[in-house]
Amino acid sequence: MSEEEKISAGGQTAALLLENLSAEELDAHALECLGRVLDNRPRSLRGRTVAMALAERLLVVRTREGRPGKLRANRVQRLFEQRRGPRNIVLKARQMGLTTWVAARFFLKTITRPGTLTLEVAHTQEAAEEIFRIVHRFLDWLPDGLRAGPLRTGRSNVRQIVFPAIDAEYRVVSAADRNAGRGLTVQNLHCSELARWPANAAEILAGLRAAMPPAGELVMESTPQGVGGCFYEEWRKAGESGAVRHFFPWWMEQRYRAEPAEESTLTGEEQELIARHGLSLAQIAYRRRIRADFRGLTAQEYAEDEESCFLASGESVFELAAVEARLQSAPPPVETRRNGELAIWLAPVAGKQYLVAVDPAGGGSQGDYSAAQVLDIETGLQCAEFAGHVGGLELARFVTTFAAEYNRAWLVVERNNHGTGVLALAETACHYERIYRQGGQPGWLTTSVSRPAAISRLDAALVESPWLFQSRPLLAECRSFVRLPNGGMGAQAGTHDDRVMAMAIALAARAEMAAGRRLS
Repeated sequence: MSEEEKISAGGQTAALLLENLSAEELDAHALECLGRVLDNRPRSLRGRTVAMALAERLLVVRTREGRPGKLRANRVQRLFEQRRGPRNIVLKARQMGLTTWVAARFFLKTITRPGTLTLEVAHTQEAAEEIFRIVHRFLDWLPDGLRAGPLRTGRSNVRQIVFPAIDAEYRVVSAADRNAGRGLTVQNLHCSELARWPANAAEILAGLRAAMPPAGELVMESTPQGVGGCFYEEWRKAGESGAVRHFFPWWMEQRYRAEPAEESTLTGEEQELIARHGLSLAQIAYRRRIRADFRGLTAQEYAEDEESCFLASGESVFELAAVEARLQSAPPPVETRRNGELAIWLAPVAGKQYLVAVDPAGGGSQGDYSAAQVLDIETGLQCAEFAGHVGGLELARFVTTFAAEYNRAWLVVERNNHGTGVLALAETACHYERIYRQGGQPGWLTTSVSRPAAISRLDAALVESPWLFQSRPLLAECRSFVRLPNGGMGAQAGTHDDRVMAMAIALAARAEMAAGRRLS
């Protein structure tokens, strides 16, 4: 029998099991038989996979009315299951049922395939606990024979469920857990609301991927949150990474309807949506409601297309058109050092004057980077850029050595917070003399007045002189630098703004130099 025939036969056997055995009659052997063919689509299941049929037979969810009920796959869940691959990234509107389905699929893979470890990573602890309640509900409503037999639990708490009889485990954690996935081999990984993970999301995701074997299954899903960040980059490069893209706009959810709109009141935009996507008047009425309720956040929470949902989610501080245009033409560095932390586009030229602007951080492996920008004082051209998890004496030694390399450049260090210590070390331990000063004090002081002014100067330069900027990572940070709900400006969730602030300080200090401010 060929491999294809074996797979087909296995699927038919699974279909017969599902048809002839009640949930109460399933035992360890039946579960293992089903586990080997979960992804098969036998003819008798009419296009459904064995996993979907088993989920609908076995699993209980909380219905919209708040009561327990059998899982019944909705349109989004069915479409995901049809196109799903080993690596998946899902861009979706809110509350489409995808998290529930991925939890159900991975729960079935865990209980039907001995030796499986499943890991769910949510963006907050509260979200992790909600996912775990979904999974516990699956377990609690299983037939007594399974829960007392092959699926008896050896340890069950707020983070994990262990099935010792089959050496399987289901864990749910938050992305804030620095040890998530560390030391594990993870067969199934679900990254929920990836766009809302902490600022070091890319590093966390890389560590989790390293815990997966080649045959593991990965699902990354989120509603959008602005241009830039880990989720945006994963979505953009999905074609290169081999991940299957899934996009689910809001109208794919059956519940999103309201009292039908009058046809005579339709706008041109609404008529185009009806023509292009087949929307009903009830869906148009719902669209009007959510646009009135969510206003500027509508495109983020209720995505309609794969482009505008990113552009509209978060109010960008910088001119996105200018940033995007320069991103397309920015050159690669001619040299990199320190494992890529330092990028150089223009080497120092004898006789030229330079400045090195530094935005210091604490230096730990988590959180913000210390960033530095090197500018040609005469032209404002970006020559080099540094971003790394260093601080204190190590940072002081690095920036003073590098400033000396650039013809003893003026060293401009933000003196807020960690900068005070770095400045002191640069002067006393490193004996660097060309320290930028304001009002007789060493360093640049960021205030509620100087910060917006420096950001505005950077914005103007991006529009008027985009050729000054060489760094694609800097431009990517500009893309995700937004106006925050508290009225301030900064990096949106899951992104950094360290390079942006170092460049803003560099341009502001250069302008002060050009204005003739004396440096001592």
